[in-house]
Amino acid sequence: MHEKRTRVPLVDSHVHLDDQAFAGDLEAVIERARQSGVDTLVVPAVDARSWLEIRQLCARHAGVHPAYGLHPLFLSQHAPEHVDALSSWLNENRPVAVGEIGLDFHRDDLDRELQRHCFWRQLQLAGEHDLPVIVHARGALEEVTLTLRRNGRLRGVVHSFSGSEQQARQLWDLGFHLGIGGPVTYERAQRLRRIVAQMPIEFLLLESDAPDQPGAAHRGERNEPAHVVEVLRCIAALRNAPEADIAAATSANARRLFRLN
Repeated sequence: MHEKRTRVPLVDSHVHLDDQAFAGDLEAVIERARQSGVDTLVVPAVDARSWLEIRQLCARHAGVHPAYGLHPLFLSQHAPEHVDALSSWLNENRPVAVGEIGLDFHRDDLDRELQRHCFWRQLQLAGEHDLPVIVHARGALEEVTLTLRRNGRLRGVVHSFSGSEQQARQLWDLGFHLGIGGPVTYERAQRLRRIVAQMPIEFLLLESDAPDQPGAAHRGERNEPAHVVEVLRCIAALRNAPEADIAAATSANARRLFRLN
């Protein structure tokens, strides 16, 4: 008698469903994700104006969960009072995380001191509300890690991880997860692929970052949460492990981190 194979539901731990790129076919995008086995999605905010839209979007769709924060790339859209507004919003609208927050030193036109202040205050809010953080760390991974260590006793994920093995280990030592998406599917991403092949599975999360960061099979196209399945297949091949095992582990990691039902 053959055991019936069942598909393990997947979690997309980072997808911007409120982005205008999905304005014309959002329902179809979510349905394609579900048909592919991606039945749980975490939607991080980028600015205060997006909080209400994300709350309404998540209320309309089962398995779609909000995170609220102020993204460093949208610094020009943040006002000083928005951090205080975030504190009130978190009290009234319980999300699964504070995010997307962090530092971006890749662009020279973003005030670094203002970024630091905004990041630190949001980390404090996450601690006060006992919420994990979803962290952006482009060109600033060392400082992000030092800031997380200095804050202490936080949990969360550094999404779209692209650092070194040593930097990855520093995050694991803090109990932080790595969000891995489309970039790992490119053969040229040798360092990232080595890290993913060997890293402790309990710190691995799957993500799309859709509509951005499509995988190798969709280069130049709009990314979608359904494509998380291709990230799963790539990681399973890199680790020489069954896809079902990677799916089960990463979904359990996400559900534990975000305290999903």
